[in-house]
Amino acid sequence: MLRRIWSVIRKEILHILRDRRTLFVMILLPVAQLLVFGYAVETEVRHLPTLVVDHDRTQASWQYLEKLFNTTYFDFSGYASSQDELVAAIDGGRARVGIVIPAHFAADLDRRAAQVLVIIDGSDPGVARSALTAATTTSQEFAIELLTERVSRRGATMQTPVDLRTRVLYNPNLRSLDFMLPGIVGLIMQLQTLLLTAFSVVRERERGTIEQLLVTPIRPWELLLGKITPYIGFGLLNTAMVLVIGCFWFGVPFKGSLFLFFWLSLLFLFSSLGLGLAISTVAANQQQAQQLAALITLPSLLLSGYIFPRESMPALIRDVGALIPLTYFLQIIRGIILKGVGLAYLWQHTVPLAIFSVSVFALSVASFGRRLE
Repeated sequence: MLRRIWSVIRKEILHILRDRRTLFVMILLPVAQLLVFGYAVETEVRHLPTLVVDHDRTQASWQYLEKLFNTTYFDFSGYASSQDELVAAIDGGRARVGIVIPAHFAADLDRRAAQVLVIIDGSDPGVARSALTAATTTSQEFAIELLTERVSRRGATMQTPVDLRTRVLYNPNLRSLDFMLPGIVGLIMQLQTLLLTAFSVVRERERGTIEQLLVTPIRPWELLLGKITPYIGFGLLNTAMVLVIGCFWFGVPFKGSLFLFFWLSLLFLFSSLGLGLAISTVAANQQQAQQLAALITLPSLLLSGYIFPRESMPALIRDVGALIPLTYFLQIIRGIILKGVGLAYLWQHTVPLAIFSVSVFALSVASFGRRLE
């Protein structure tokens, strides 16, 4: 039995090594995807082209502008002569933000609250939120600094009514990449294993080689085990490569157990292998397999919590997302990498993932085996 299984494993490995396109997809594509996603998933928008209409032209107005530009959210792109010219520049895409400082800005600082108008391009909500938050926070800091300076100049002391102390756990710098990269690892693992497994089996059926193998003494389950084993090994290898690049190149800290990470990753791989086998039982050719894989990947991308927080989804959509294995694996992988927690805290995600993985894999193997027979 082991000899027959090893023969299929050896055949599949030789096919992968001889097929340069498959080898490229298995080894280089995950690394390329990680590098592209790693540099592209930054949700905090910075360096927004900013035009200024400064009717005051005083040291106070420039100090305020300098504070805004030092945040790196805004890049000074020049002056505009009027608000209409500024809006026209935003309409034409030459600027994303406009700042209008009225005349007598410095004088109003000493008498009452000085007004500043910030005009933001809202066509991209992400850009608008980042600009709005940065402008609001910076203006508040500028006001507090002025108030503190005035009070100290008069020899008095100022004490705020509320002394707010904050502490951010696990990701103190609030880097979006630290949150997104574990999700990228899970997404790449699912996509690659699912596609390669489905394509491998469908390709054998297109060429008629599965029927040739079945006339040999090998049993259907032995054939199936031999075909998927190399992809389990390549899946774990790619997981290790992506993890190393994420930790050492992008500086994402790994705080948990490496041993637990790979064992639970292996569990997640079985769910992807099962889905790939399920596709191969339905798809008549590789084009259909690719379409079915996209049909599975899109809900995984949108409903698992990879991009959008599940807490903000309606109850029905959350229930649909609970049927996706990536939903549970994202919680597991983020818990291990970012929080450094163990199985005692992750069991409520591990148990559903184990049930789903074993069920889908077993049903897919049984269905595929019946089709072979």
